[in-house]
Amino acid sequence: MSSTQRYTKVAVILHWLIALAIAGMFALGWYMTGLPKDGPKQTEFDLFGWGIYTWQMDEAGSARTLYFNLHKSLGFTLLWLVVFRVFWRVSHTPPAMLIHSTFERKLATAAHHFLYVLMVAMPLTGVLMTLYSKYGLKWFGLEVFGGLDNADLRDIFKDSHELFATILLVVIILHIVGALKHYFIDKDKTLSRMTLK
Repeated sequence: MSSTQRYTKVAVILHWLIALAIAGMFALGWYMTGLPKDGPKQTEFDLFGWGIYTWQMDEAGSARTLYFNLHKSLGFTLLWLVVFRVFWRVSHTPPAMLIHSTFERKLATAAHHFLYVLMVAMPLTGVLMTLYSKYGLKWFGLEVFGGLDNADLRDIFKDSHELFATILLVVIILHIVGALKHYFIDKDKTLSRMTLK
């Protein structure tokens, strides 16, 4: 398959890296919201209880605090990664779609554009929610900005963050279904173009 029919290596790496990051953020989000708000405070945590890595905190905090801060740090990183991916997509023409139906082509284009909007909107609303909280953002312990402590705006961005997350999950499922359709039903090379072969 020629290079003009494939995505660039950078695009492929970004695709799978962001896909894994988003999956991890969903899992972490569900995990951390189930933790008690009044859990015991400590400075050392066995990360996820896996016995692989012990996370050290500068000051004592609950497990909920640890995982919320981790979620914020990863989300802030993900936002810049997505911004770079958008830049790469705009500055590098992707290969033509292997779709002959005009309707399917328009549907796929709209879905991809919507996916990009959601990939920006979800972490951005998370960062804004953090900005308007009373805690602010510490990126893996380094202070990025302090919190403005505006509960009304925080709640607006919290609700937006959760809404975008739900919509993004649905769109991702449809994206996966579409990819599987290309592979099993259409039997074209769409899926293989998003590999590093």
